[in-house]
Amino acid sequence: MARRLLASFAHPDDEAFGVGGSIARYASEGVAVTLVCATRGEAGEIADPSYATPETLAQVREQELRCAAETIGVQEVIFLGYRDSGMAGAPENDDPAAYIRAPAEEAIGRLVGVIRRVRPHVVATFEPNGGYGHPDHIAIHQHTVAAFHAAANPARYAEQGPVWQADRLFYTAILRSFFQKMRDEMAALGMDTSEFARWEEAGFGWPDDQVNVTVDVSATVEAKWEALQCHRTQFGPRNLFRRLPEPIVKRLMSHEHFALAWPPAAAGTRLAGLFAGLPDSLARHDREVELPDSIRD
Repeated sequence: MARRLLASFAHPDDEAFGVGGSIARYASEGVAVTLVCATRGEAGEIADPSYATPETLAQVREQELRCAAETIGVQEVIFLGYRDSGMAGAPENDDPAAYIRAPAEEAIGRLVGVIRRVRPHVVATFEPNGGYGHPDHIAIHQHTVAAFHAAANPARYAEQGPVWQADRLFYTAILRSFFQKMRDEMAALGMDTSEFARWEEAGFGWPDDQVNVTVDVSATVEAKWEALQCHRTQFGPRNLFRRLPEPIVKRLMSHEHFALAWPPAAAGTRLAGLFAGLPDSLARHDREVELPDSIRD
């Protein structure tokens, strides 16, 4: 039986920038990958007005995500149907349909339903700060973590079907050293690096010493790059990853990093991959975690 990975993010393009290479690598190895996207990115920028308008952006970005998902081998894309909340302090924060205004129990329940239906062995989502503090990134982190645990609890969301305990929960981690390496590459080419100081002050980036898995995606970095091209409304000439020569960016993107959030791991724990050490007989594992007959509907 195929191993299953569930990736849970907030907007179209989150999957490509953060873990596109890992998704492509695991999909190529036979892992069944499901992607959850909380919104359709309605509040995103539009790199070129010929690509979309504010009124059509949601529809356009949905298609961009489907393009990227197909490129990296995602089997199923699930939209939760909330509206992009925009950056912190933006007017979109106050929209009643904004993701950050959704009742937590409702949003968590939807994710519990996905987890119990898909029955992933590994779940991955943003780290607590959502990479750079975007309100939707933080919300999907919080909701996914809560749903990961609730999905295994027969006392929670019984209407969502048989319980499921995934084996591992990971946070995606863009390292502090990644930003330093990018800054160094730009400085070597005489490019302006002043914006990096602001990011450092804001604490962007995950501590390098808190990484548990590093995935070498050099073999699938081309697929990741192609997936990014699908997101053309967001991946315009002003994007940070467009400023350096393509070969340098691909080299910087050739490794992706994860922190193990559950089960708890001792400091310094390193795993060879997201599924490393899990039971070989996943069919047996699947049977063992189904809801007992005594509490079935």
